[in-house]
Amino acid sequence: MPSSSIRPVDAQPQPVLGPPAPVAVFLVVTIEPGGEPAVRDLLSGLTGLVRAVGFPSPDGGLCCVAGVGSEAWDRLFGAPRPRELHPFRELEGARHRAVSTPGDLLFHIRAARTDLCFALVAEIMKRLREAVTVQDEVQAFAYFDSRNLLGFVDGTENPVGQAAAEAAIVGPEDPGFTGGSYAIVQKYVHDVDAWEALAVEAQEKVIGRSKLTNIELDMPGSHKDVNTVLGPDGEELEILRGAMPFGRPGHGEFGTYFIAYARSPETPEAMMRKMFLGGPESEPDPILDYSQAVTGTLFFVPSATFLDALPERSATH
Repeated sequence: MPSSSIRPVDAQPQPVLGPPAPVAVFLVVTIEPGGEPAVRDLLSGLTGLVRAVGFPSPDGGLCCVAGVGSEAWDRLFGAPRPRELHPFRELEGARHRAVSTPGDLLFHIRAARTDLCFALVAEIMKRLREAVTVQDEVQAFAYFDSRNLLGFVDGTENPVGQAAAEAAIVGPEDPGFTGGSYAIVQKYVHDVDAWEALAVEAQEKVIGRSKLTNIELDMPGSHKDVNTVLGPDGEELEILRGAMPFGRPGHGEFGTYFIAYARSPETPEAMMRKMFLGGPESEPDPILDYSQAVTGTLFFVPSATFLDALPERSATH
């Protein structure tokens, strides 16, 4: 088995910190037995592939982040491995469940135009067609003024600039994997009929923000309150969220595709424990009465430097 012996000192991250885009595709696949060489080839050439697809449209902002699941890491790269990489941990609460679902590879693709995302997914799958099985493929989109399909502005608390890098990018604490990130992905499906039956004031009590102005409200036990996690010194722990709406109104499907990038998976996992299980002085997140998690996966996003340095198949086979 090949070893992931790359030790970049100043590793260049994948475009984890890229700005929100009007269009995104989330593609999660599992690797078939014997598909590892094709996957390694794809990952080693991903930077060039994105550049080639996006080159004719320089204003299109095409980018792609690739993540690798825990079991797939061992199959693709062997040891060593990112020190906090593990399978998604399912949570079973009294009323709500965070499910764990199959996923070896994540491709998070963003652009200003749908056709660019489509073209890149098509090229990726052309190279992986016999090597992988698609578990989930979702086209997401920006909705009005950064709102989700429940009608509230989403992503308000995201860190920016250096704070975003500190929250999302692995540093010297794991020297073999600096420049990487951890990505937690969950697909949520909303009960919009039940949600829209609530008065606006009741919706605001669930979310913890004003629906019209997005102003934070003093609402203990709200979604905003439950998703605030403090560190040992009382500081608020941050993650970088990239959630986007998706849906098929003709099929009655309305949802949010949630993705969080973090320097350590412990931070988003602590948030999920509060959401789904509650705490000593709090109930589970009230938004879960209207929004069900139907997928759950955890990936490590290696640096672009790591991927670019992978040997091609011809050099290893």
